[in-house]
Amino acid sequence: MTYSLLTVDPIGPEAMALALAGCFGVAVGDVDVADPDGDPDARNWDAPVSCGHLAVLGDLSWSLDIYVDEGVTGRPQGSDLAARFARAVGTTVLFPAAEAPPSAFWAATPEGLLTRARLDLSDDEPPRYAVTAVEAPVAQLPQATVTRFAEIVREQRPDTPLADAFADSVQRMRESAPPSQRSALDDSTGSPVWSATGNLVVWERVIVQMESGWAPSGWYPAELYRERLQARDELAGLGSRLPGEVAVLLGETLERLDRRFAAATEEDTTRALHEELSGGAAPDRVPGGWWWHRRPDPAPWEQT
Repeated sequence: MTYSLLTVDPIGPEAMALALAGCFGVAVGDVDVADPDGDPDARNWDAPVSCGHLAVLGDLSWSLDIYVDEGVTGRPQGSDLAARFARAVGTTVLFPAAEAPPSAFWAATPEGLLTRARLDLSDDEPPRYAVTAVEAPVAQLPQATVTRFAEIVREQRPDTPLADAFADSVQRMRESAPPSQRSALDDSTGSPVWSATGNLVVWERVIVQMESGWAPSGWYPAELYRERLQARDELAGLGSRLPGEVAVLLGETLERLDRRFAAATEEDTTRALHEELSGGAAPDRVPGGWWWHRRPDPAPWEQT
């Protein structure tokens, strides 16, 4: 198993070895800490835990690549290792997030805080590391802006079993249909079937995240929520463009999803949702779908 960590403060090799031994529950002698470009004869190649360290420039000091042999039973998740290591060495530690943006990282502080961090690398050679933003204040990163990361929420893709089942059913219809009818079931980009499948995925995602309390981020940007409602608008107009069997299947899937959406929202009697999503547009310019008139409570973009 491999881990990648970045530290704010410089750490000596002895402190690294001691901290890693504690994190993985092994003896200090079973941890090899070395400069990857150093003397290979000085390495303990049989050590079950090895750590290559490289000095970096900018807001961070060390980049650590850690390899742990399968025989080591205490192999924590990346977030747990970062938290333990940060506490052991007394400095903030960054590690990569699971989402796609290359700047997406987590920061673990010695005090136990775990927060999102945005890490940018310059085009210099060697590059300079800049932690430009965090979602909660980090004392060792005073230069970082405290803000929410909308791009992270956009990258989150919860499972969508109903949309997947719709796509699978249409696929089976296409495979069993006579050749003369298959074109109507085409799912190529821009086709009605393609649009129905894609918008169902989007609609189910927001419902799943709403039902989970907006996990894992705990909030949701208003702009993205508006896009999800617009996806529902698209679905409302697709039935007449789909073959009969597919239109029925779409209607059944939407009915199930809409019931869940309605159960997770309340009537927007105060017009708070309208104000947030429309910027105060006149009522006659508000989209007509009922889903535009129900709001999650509390609104996820207002949560801390």
